[in-house]
Amino acid sequence: MTDTTDTASAETGLPHGAAVQRLVLVTGPAGAGRSTAVRVLEDLGYEAIDNLPLSLIPRLLEGAPRGGALALGIDSRNREFDPPHLLHLLAQLDARPDLAHEVLYLDCQPEVLLRRYSETRRRHPLAPSESPEEGIRRDFELLSGIRDRADVLIDTSDLSIHDLREELGRLFSLEATVRLGVAIQSFSYKRGLPHGLDMVFDCRFLNNPHWQPDLRPLDGRDPAVVSYVEADPRFAEFHNRVRGLVDMLLPAFVEEGKSHLSIGFGCTGGKHRSVALTERFGKELAGAGWRVSIRHREIERRAGDRAAGPPSVILGNKA
Repeated sequence: MTDTTDTASAETGLPHGAAVQRLVLVTGPAGAGRSTAVRVLEDLGYEAIDNLPLSLIPRLLEGAPRGGALALGIDSRNREFDPPHLLHLLAQLDARPDLAHEVLYLDCQPEVLLRRYSETRRRHPLAPSESPEEGIRRDFELLSGIRDRADVLIDTSDLSIHDLREELGRLFSLEATVRLGVAIQSFSYKRGLPHGLDMVFDCRFLNNPHWQPDLRPLDGRDPAVVSYVEADPRFAEFHNRVRGLVDMLLPAFVEEGKSHLSIGFGCTGGKHRSVALTERFGKELAGAGWRVSIRHREIERRAGDRAAGPPSVILGNKA
């Protein structure tokens, strides 16, 4: 397993050799696979605690790092669950250089959750005397802010337990050969910077497909939008300069002991230019062997477009 004393670096602000506690907070709507994920992390070597009251988490993390990695399962079924309280807790954890924490969000499409409840004939914990639909609706409302805050989002709608186990093993392995994870995210500057970005690149100077009537309804994953964005005479130099910078920095971050790097591409609406750049860089870095995950914040948030929500996780083989 990874020794938590070897991850201190400039990113933590701790002296070299200081211990850092690895922590994964696992959450998501009831029925999406949170309990399964906690068990999988336990099998991977994490000390796993499920449904720990929020008020006890700061006490659990008091003092020196415990040694080993922690996985804590939290969701709306907990009697103390309160989204503002959880977001405040995450902000407190962000300020602690002795913690390397991630929020793992297990998502699922509402119709799939409904089918799962119908097949098992279980009552929804948030609507025990009402329909499962009502419980699912309440759950999504409660967790919307937490979903936005997630560092890793996995949609389990089409995943078997075996698939989920394999995905979690790749993303959260504690083996010594664990690789640097690169998260690339598109976003709209109108809604501010996403949480936790290490590097940010502004794409707003590129030609905007929004002003082309035939391209406006599409997003940056569509080949027509990609072609339009890349036809801008400034695109090639921008791409090459950013790619050169990233290629130079990634090995340096590995040497420094960094385990996760977040890169953001922003544009006005977060739908066209930033999405196209995010997709291209994600695929290029994965092709170069890096372990990459892709998220498109604004596409995920579009009303009624939950099918576009899950990130694509692309795994390379860079050690």
